[in-house]
Amino acid sequence: MATLHFICGKAGSGKTTLARALGRSLPAVVFCEDEWIATLGFEIHTFDDFLQASTRCRALIGPHAVQLLQLGVSVVLDFAGNTPKARHWVRGLFEAAGADHVLHVIEAGDADCLANIHRRNDEKPAGVYWGHVTDEMFHAVTPYFTLPQPDEGFHVETRSRP
Repeated sequence: MATLHFICGKAGSGKTTLARALGRSLPAVVFCEDEWIATLGFEIHTFDDFLQASTRCRALIGPHAVQLLQLGVSVVLDFAGNTPKARHWVRGLFEAAGADHVLHVIEAGDADCLANIHRRNDEKPAGVYWGHVTDEMFHAVTPYFTLPQPDEGFHVETRSRP
């Protein structure tokens, strides 16, 4: 059965690294939100800019993910696991497709996440770098990060930062 995999982890925790590894090993189609944002040329200067770009990308990606799942192809979403609202959106996708799901939770401390963000800012990897992420941005978005609770009813796999 096709499975929708999605990831919960702080900024810089290694979500993209995990998503790409899952895509290779399962196999599955990987949708990386950062790649879509960078490729489509959204200008991100504030958290609100990111939210607007994310909303537009999800409107494009969601129907494709459902169709792939209905065709029996597993999908990895390199986003959408960090808040109850985002996880609710993902539930709508896998339920619409009649597919299974796994929520991968990455446990990582702030220092490790920030070190990874600093490295990404320096290296500016093609396709996933949409702009400089400051320590202040990290600390501003981290309070929104919410681990999944048992009453949300997801199949959860927890792992350390890849």
